Amino acid sequence: MNSIKVSFRLNRKTVDLVVDSRESLLDVLRERLDTTGAKKGCDQGQCGACTVHIDGRRVVSCLTPAVQVAGREVTTIEGVAGPDGELHPLQQAFIDNDALQCGYCTPGQIMSGLACIKEGHTTDDAEIREYMSGNLCRCGCYVGVVAAVRETARKEAGR
Repeated sequence: MNSIKVSFRLNRKTVDLVVDSRESLLDVLRERLDTTGAKKGCDQGQCGACTVHIDGRRVVSCLTPAVQVAGREVTTIEGVAGPDGELHPLQQAFIDNDALQCGYCTPGQIMSGLACIKEGHTTDDAEIREYMSGNLCRCGCYVGVVAAVRETARKEAGR
């Protein structure tokens, strides 16, 4: 095992640990840090269920070596809610727009939706669909997902 000490911030808290150079960020998050919101779907970077943010940018954590987050800020779905546990507006919009069914893909969808909004890719439904296309939903809740992202983007823009 090629062990490497890494220090990073996870959901606004400092984490120090030793990782194997081959460990994925997803495995470290789920198996060693008990942040199980990011899901292991395909483990090949194709489904988006494991989407998290690194320094505010979305990444698929199953393909991200854990050693690459040294000195960086990682945000998972567990870090999205407010300090008192109040839902983020996008989380509430997912509920209001029936944007989830089984819920397996929901954390990754929300993390991608937050990035989509931050990146300004919410001009219309087609653009939202394009920039959310890396997140698959076996239940077919895409209409609700697009509506939730559109609604939240409009509220944040004051429209």
